[in-house]
Amino acid sequence: MFVDEITLICRGGDGGNGCMSFRKEAHVPRGGPDGGDGGNGGKVILEATENLTNLAHLIGCNHQEAGRGEHGMGKRMTGARGKDVIVMVPRGTLVYDADRGNLLRDLSEHGERLQVVRGGKGGRGNFRFLSSVNRAPREHERGGPGTERKVRLELKVIADVGLIGKPNAGKSTLLSRLTRATPEIASYPFTTKYPNLGMFRLGFDQAFVIADIPGLIEGAHAGVGLGHDFLKHVERTKVFLHLVEPEPQDETDPVHNYHSIREELRLYNETLATRPELIVVTKCELPNADEVADKLAAETGLPVLKLSAVTGKGLPELTREIVNLMNRVNSPDPDWQPPELRRE
Repeated sequence: MFVDEITLICRGGDGGNGCMSFRKEAHVPRGGPDGGDGGNGGKVILEATENLTNLAHLIGCNHQEAGRGEHGMGKRMTGARGKDVIVMVPRGTLVYDADRGNLLRDLSEHGERLQVVRGGKGGRGNFRFLSSVNRAPREHERGGPGTERKVRLELKVIADVGLIGKPNAGKSTLLSRLTRATPEIASYPFTTKYPNLGMFRLGFDQAFVIADIPGLIEGAHAGVGLGHDFLKHVERTKVFLHLVEPEPQDETDPVHNYHSIREELRLYNETLATRPELIVVTKCELPNADEVADKLAAETGLPVLKLSAVTGKGLPELTREIVNLMNRVNSPDPDWQPPELRRE
């Protein structure tokens, strides 16, 4: 199950009550007040982690309540603090106030935290009210209530490389060849209904996260075919691998399909249209794959790679180009780029 949106009701723990107590020892006459303070209530904290890929673990856990503080006791003993609740969420989780709609935090880094609600303050014991004119105070305070807030979590997948293209273009198959991910693969469109992530490793010092984005169709920017649910997950990818099927099952023109997806990206978010990409003609064992690749190269001015994910043909060349492109994107010199990746 893949879940990228969920609402949580978070409540901080109540503070413990202050204690009213007087010291009673045989050798200490008039011992005076010694009631301790109550402990503060616990907090609810969201923490981003790279060990999760979606919010499915929070299904059925919509109410998150921290522990209340312990009551104060005699001998000036302060009650224990309430236990904090730490809710782990995947990197790339946007936290919104569900009632107001404003963004509270973008948890994009591993270990980044957000305190959603605070606990109530512990009440003061009667020792706190001792003064020169009030030698035997009986006043003490109740603990304060914890705060409550409803938050909406929305996940936008963070990946280095995003696989985009029309349905049945071979994105899931390619992901399974480049990484150890095991997405569902079938010969019909829309096999992938949610993004799949995989780690692409090259040696010991290079690793990239690749996301298989479900197939996009015309009108995706307007919500056609769950377009918004799919497109939001490409916003944070650094580069695109645009896969083009040379012989689509719906008998559409492959070159038109390429430009159609590019236009959907631009209409959804103009910055996506300027993001670096590699164009890959998949299923290159088909007869007209070379012709489609030549047409795309002529119209875009970019080199077009040919790949057969089933047989492995073209996979080493694609791997090398992915590494080159990622090195260019991550390079401290933004003007540097390999000559073969420049647009004419």
